[in-house]
Amino acid sequence: MKTDLNEYNKKIRTDLLISSVQNDKPFQFNTTWGLFSPRAIDEGSQMLLNYLEIKPQDDCLDLGCGYGVLGICMAALANEGKTTLVDKDFVAIDYSVKNLKANNITNAECFLSNGFDQIDDRKFDVIVSNIPAKVGKEMLYMYMFDAHKHLKTGGDFYIVTITGLRQFFKRGFQEVFGNYKKIKQGKTYTVAKATKQ
Repeated sequence: MKTDLNEYNKKIRTDLLISSVQNDKPFQFNTTWGLFSPRAIDEGSQMLLNYLEIKPQDDCLDLGCGYGVLGICMAALANEGKTTLVDKDFVAIDYSVKNLKANNITNAECFLSNGFDQIDDRKFDVIVSNIPAKVGKEMLYMYMFDAHKHLKTGGDFYIVTITGLRQFFKRGFQEVFGNYKKIKQGKTYTVAKATKQ
């Protein structure tokens, strides 16, 4: 029995590997227990990836990057621009760095940041976030205010959130950005964007 426990202990400490094809490109993502959705790309992120519009020269930000799925896919599409991935979790940043290397992405950087607090005066064409549902409305408004500040004119803030927060973001985007566009609403998740005018 002790041997079985030792083997199990080793097994659960081995990285998990997710293989995925996004926009006809193959990707590999190393993950581990404790990160959000370690066994597969979560439904919300996949839904957001399906509707993102990224140009080759775009400068992009993945806010709350986890192990890097959104940011790495954006960096591959925006291969003439620069993509930044941030998260408040050091394990997420470690895995994002590992996944950038595994996918041969050289036009991106990752660093720790609680929301936008470590992002200096940079401006982005596209900001994306798989918004956590339980951070509180104050933090959600901070994301909106800071996204507006850090977008270039004409830039887009794409979010995916649980559908129950759809009306909150519709109101918040209209207050902060003056506009709101629902891109896709599913039973569980909604993808929306606001544009800095």
